[in-house]
Amino acid sequence: MRDMTLTHLGDIVSLRAGVAFPLDLQGRPAGDYPLAKVGDISKAGRNGKSVLSSSNHYVDKVDLKRLGATPIPQGSVLFAKIGEAIRQNHRVIAGCPLLVDNNAMAAIPTARIESRYLYHFLRTVDLYRMASATTVPSLRKTDLASISVPLPPLPEQRRIADVLDRAEALRAKRRAALAQLDTLTQSIFLDMFGDPVAGDMGWPIESIASIASGEKHAIVDGPFGSSLKRHHYKQSGIPVIRIGNVSKGGEFVRSDLLFIDRSVFESLRRSRIWPQDVLITRVGTLGNSCIFPDDIGDALLSTTGVCKITVNPSRVLPVFLHAAIRMPTFQEQIHRSASTSVQKYFNLTALRSWHLAVPPIAIQRVFADRVAMVETLREQHRVSQARFDALFASIQLRAFSGEL
Repeated sequence: MRDMTLTHLGDIVSLRAGVAFPLDLQGRPAGDYPLAKVGDISKAGRNGKSVLSSSNHYVDKVDLKRLGATPIPQGSVLFAKIGEAIRQNHRVIAGCPLLVDNNAMAAIPTARIESRYLYHFLRTVDLYRMASATTVPSLRKTDLASISVPLPPLPEQRRIADVLDRAEALRAKRRAALAQLDTLTQSIFLDMFGDPVAGDMGWPIESIASIASGEKHAIVDGPFGSSLKRHHYKQSGIPVIRIGNVSKGGEFVRSDLLFIDRSVFESLRRSRIWPQDVLITRVGTLGNSCIFPDDIGDALLSTTGVCKITVNPSRVLPVFLHAAIRMPTFQEQIHRSASTSVQKYFNLTALRSWHLAVPPIAIQRVFADRVAMVETLREQHRVSQARFDALFASIQLRAFSGEL
C-alpha cells in the first residue's frame, strides 16, 4: 500500500501506567469506574474477549484525587506491564472509562489511529521480548514508545480492523465448538456416574489416598523454590511442568515449556511425573487438572504450585479421576479444603482425604471409550482451529505489511 507509513507508537498514543490500589478501596461491586487488575485483562484475553467493561472492583469519582488518577478513556488498549503476565501477551480494549492497577498499562490512541487497528496491531507484538531481564520482568515506556507502527490513512485502518474482526469472529466460533465438546464429556460423566462426591449410584466412597498407587511418591508436589532456581532452566533437556501447563480447560499445555539438565532432574526425582499421572494446580489457581501425556518422557514438577497423583490402574482409570475432579461438586470439595496465607492453597494432606464414588473398573473403561470418541472429535476441531489460526496469522501479516 503506497499510503502506509511507519511511525513510532509514542507518536500516536499516550502510554499511561496504572495506579496503586489501596486495600480499603478493593472489593466494591459497583461504582463510577471499574478498576481492572491484570487478572481481569488476562481473563478477558483467555476467554477470547476483546473488550473489557467491568471488573470485580469499582471506584467513585471522589476517590480519584486520593488515587492521583484520571480515568483511562474508552477505546484505550490495556495490557500487563509487570510480572509473568506479560508473557501471556493479552490485550483488551477499554469498553468504558476505567482505571487499571499499577501492574498494567494503557495505550491511549490519538486522533491519528483507530482503537481497533491499534488493538490488532499490538496483538502482533511480543511484549515479553521487550521486558527487562530482571527477577520481575517489566516494560518501560521508552521502549514501548519506540515500537514501529505501520500507519495507513484512517479509512484504511477501519477497513483492516473490520477484516481482522471478522476473521477473529470465525476463530471464536471454533473455540466455542471446542468448549461444547468439554461440556459433552461432563454430560457423559453425569449420565454414567452421577455426582462423584455424593455417590448417587451407590458405589463405595473412596479417598484419593486409597486409589493412589502404592509407590512412595504417588502423591507429591514440586520442589520448593530453594531447590529449583531460575539459573537451572535451559532451552532443552527434561521438561519442567508449571502451573501454566495445566489449563483450566483440562488439557496439558505443551507451549512455553522450560527444561533442566538430567543431573538436576536426578537430584529431584521425588517430584518426577509419569505418563498418565493426573496433575492438579494447588496454589493461587486451585483445581485445574489434566492427564500428563504419554509421549513426553521424563518430566519434573517445577514448584509446589502443581502436584500429581499416580493412580492404581486396577482401581481407577486416570481419565475417570480427571473427569471427576473437573465436576462442580468435586471442585467445591477442593475449595472447601483450601487455606489462605498470601493466596489460597491446599496441602497434600487435604488432597489425600478428598473422596469420590468409585464405580467398577469395567464401567470406567466404557466411559474411557466414550471419552476417546469425544477426543477424536476434539482433535478434528483442533486441526480446523489450527488452520483458522494460520489463516488469521497470514491475514495479520498482510494487514500490517500493506498487502491486505
